[in-house]
Amino acid sequence: MTSSAITASGLKKAYKDKVVLDGIDLDVQTGTIFSLLGPNGAGKTTTVNLLTTLLKMDAGTARVAGYDVATETKQVRSSIGVTGQFASVDELLSGRENLQLMVDLHHFKGGEGKTVVEHLLRRFDLKEAADKRASTYSGGMRRKLDLAMTLVGRPRIIFLDEPTTGLDPRSRRTMWNIVRELVADGITIFLTTQYLEEADQLADRIAVLDQGKVVAEGTPEQLKRKIPGGHVQLRFADVAQLQAAVRVLPGSAPDEESLILRVPSDGGVKSMRTLLDRLDEYAIDVDEFTVRMPDLDDVFLALTGHDAKTEVVTK
Repeated sequence: MTSSAITASGLKKAYKDKVVLDGIDLDVQTGTIFSLLGPNGAGKTTTVNLLTTLLKMDAGTARVAGYDVATETKQVRSSIGVTGQFASVDELLSGRENLQLMVDLHHFKGGEGKTVVEHLLRRFDLKEAADKRASTYSGGMRRKLDLAMTLVGRPRIIFLDEPTTGLDPRSRRTMWNIVRELVADGITIFLTTQYLEEADQLADRIAVLDQGKVVAEGTPEQLKRKIPGGHVQLRFADVAQLQAAVRVLPGSAPDEESLILRVPSDGGVKSMRTLLDRLDEYAIDVDEFTVRMPDLDDVFLALTGHDAKTEVVTK
């Protein structure tokens, strides 16, 4: 049975009269990727700062790696790694020197530190650039180096606060592969992001945060099924077949120009079987069959009233 790496109950945080978190509950299972979605100002970074002991909560309780965030801060910090929105590397140092700095801070003994540095340079494909100043690195390389530095302390849980902000699509996908590898090694990932595709690709579970509250939580597929608008798209060889399908499929919407029929559906196996049996009963042939379900953009819009790219100003 999978245990909880992070739990939180009734977390609250306000700055003067501005409520940033209004009593949120979280449960992150060990060895999984948990994604906290929300627009700017929704409270994502504040949540990370509370769980990583960088801020004190106004109310509520939280445990990270089994330790109480409020009373066992030292143990929490020794169990986690944090990578923020911007790479925190020293650009005057080389990649190798940045890693060596982290090794020295963790007081590795003998040649163990050098072994760790070499291993991380290889793992993150930074070997060729290891002795170049970090100021010469691309944005993607800086992010990889930043994450490599986080791994020096061998954390059990890693908080990634919008780790791919500003990266090009190729660098973003490289980061995704690295995150998947970390989870395969047993590390728990707490990911905050504005990129819905990122959450969809990576997360085992997602919580949608809006105006300081968790407005929905579940797997990506569970969240998509909460939103109406799923349909089956059928393409036919001729108008006669299309019109025949319209007569036997109530609520369907035909497009005679493209010979496509849209049929409302939840995408489930039972409803798909019923639909196909209905077409077979009336000997109606279909050329193409596509299931289209709402994506996370649709979920986000339905739950929050705005899309994920909307800036929410909280100051």
